Amino acid sequence: GNTMLIRNYTFLVSTIMILSNNLFYFSYAMTRQQLKNSGKMMKNSCMPKNNVNEDQVGSIEQGIFIEDRNVQCYIACIYSMMQIVKNNKLNYDAAMKQVDIMFPQELKQPVKASIEYCKDNAKKFKDICEASYWTAKCMYEYDPKIFAFP
Repeated sequence: GNTMLIRNYTFLVSTIMILSNNLFYFSYAMTRQQLKNSGKMMKNSCMPKNNVNEDQVGSIEQGIFIEDRNVQCYIACIYSMMQIVKNNKLNYDAAMKQVDIMFPQELKQPVKASIEYCKDNAKKFKDICEASYWTAKCMYEYDPKIFAFP
């Protein structure tokens, strides 16, 4: 009777481990909807800090980039919250790492390609707000379909 119990218990534990691994995997890469939800939190924090409204920043994802200092710094604020700004500069390695963490599987490669394509853009600007703005704009233009921005 005892071995049966142990066998059942082992089966149960391994089933739970498989399930939780899958859950962990799914929660590890966010869906596009979850990306949007965490984006909303960042947006609610960065909008008042940079004194911008929905009209100014609400359509960045659709490629509407208003050339305005506050808008540029709003984009930098979002990038800071995504933890891809280090020492007041956009950090390529951190950006690649965040893509693995934040983006759904089907977007990982294309988003990384856009970061790769645009990474030298940031080097042209001393200012983090401008660097962030022009990098985001470059990534949008590189592939509008996969560009995600809160």
